[in-house]
Amino acid sequence: MFAKINFHDEFYQKLKFLVLPITMQQFMLALVSATDAIMLGAVSQTSLSAVSLAGQIQFVLNLFISGISAGSGIMAAQYWGKQDAASIEEVMPIALRTNLIFSGAFTVFAAVAPEVLMRIFTSDPALIESGAIYLRAVSLSYLLCGISQIYLILLKNTGYAAASSRISCTAVIVNIIFNAILIYGLFGMPALGIQGAAYATVAARLVELVWSYLETKRPGRVQIIWKKMFHAADAVLTKDFWRYTMPVLGAALVWGIAYVSYSVIMGHMGSDAVAANSITTIAKNMLSCLIRGVSGGAGVLIGNLLGAGELNKAKVYGGRLTRMAIVVGMTTGGRRILLSPLIVRFAPLSETAAEYLQYMLIFCGCNIMAQSVNTTVLDGIFCAGGDSKFDMKGNLGAMWCFSVPFGFFAAFVLKWPVMVVYCIVNLDEIVKIPAVYLHYKKYIWVRNITVQEEA
Repeated sequence: MFAKINFHDEFYQKLKFLVLPITMQQFMLALVSATDAIMLGAVSQTSLSAVSLAGQIQFVLNLFISGISAGSGIMAAQYWGKQDAASIEEVMPIALRTNLIFSGAFTVFAAVAPEVLMRIFTSDPALIESGAIYLRAVSLSYLLCGISQIYLILLKNTGYAAASSRISCTAVIVNIIFNAILIYGLFGMPALGIQGAAYATVAARLVELVWSYLETKRPGRVQIIWKKMFHAADAVLTKDFWRYTMPVLGAALVWGIAYVSYSVIMGHMGSDAVAANSITTIAKNMLSCLIRGVSGGAGVLIGNLLGAGELNKAKVYGGRLTRMAIVVGMTTGGRRILLSPLIVRFAPLSETAAEYLQYMLIFCGCNIMAQSVNTTVLDGIFCAGGDSKFDMKGNLGAMWCFSVPFGFFAAFVLKWPVMVVYCIVNLDEIVKIPAVYLHYKKYIWVRNITVQEEA
């Protein structure tokens, strides 16, 4: 396989300008979580665990935001493939209006009733109190995020993935700098601890939103026309938007709520389990950036080809991308296992939590090999062709019929050890692989969803 690779051919040249910016963007986003963990871990393990659990609220909101954004991204990529900017400008206000509703609701709830939200994830009074402080302070960032992500997805799918990456990376740098200043009270500022981390997030989201808005206002860019939010869009485009967005949103919710259930399970197994799981998740995100970069690049590349009517070429590129995902997964998972002793050594954890972390990292390294293929094929290739219903079905089977019920049963009925429970709730990616392969070979995803617009 490697002997035939020519990194100068069209496939790799196009992919390079998509994967590298998205990978960098994902790395910088993961870096925020890592610095939060390091800085708050230095304050106390309680602060680290509380922010980790409170972060699940942002995670749930991101399910809605990413689902809506991905749906608009599917259409933007295909219509950009046929150079139809007018249709994209009809679709994006629908996505923006929907995100404003979801993110506004989360902002209000987090600001008004943060203790209620924290009790979903833990019964520990100290974690509830600290997490509530964080949620109330960070709540405004939810609304800002809901808007900025639509702008970033527009840039990424209309030929400006590098600009989208620069914006996100800069916002991350702002977040990290403000984290240090506000958590520890540098340069004469008050030391706000966990609250300071929240304010830093709000500042970063504001920078991200303002810059992404200004970027789309440059000459020649596809724009989001706000006044169109208050008018009915083209009926066919509106129907298509929801036709392709609802399965993506459904798949995201099915997967994400199950993932949150894993946090609920671990959250009720003690602060040490929560802290170890938090570090594992951060390490996973840091080392999975290339996987998400390949997946994001696959979605844009395949979507552009399908929209341009190059179906056979899209099919060939889909095969290349799948093989690339296998190699990336094996490399990333192996690196995760090799680096596990180093991560354990420098993690700010208690002795018990550090022991949990060691085994979590090793198992997660194996799991991530399967995740690489699933993420690229399901979130990238399938979604590019509007074939996202299978993702929802796969998540229902692997997570809700296997990992979630068995995880709850093992934790709360059988009272099995933390590590056994952790392994059970993280088997879903491995369970999905056979079904994903069989569905891929049906090539349902090889279709141009803009064709009906030409009829």
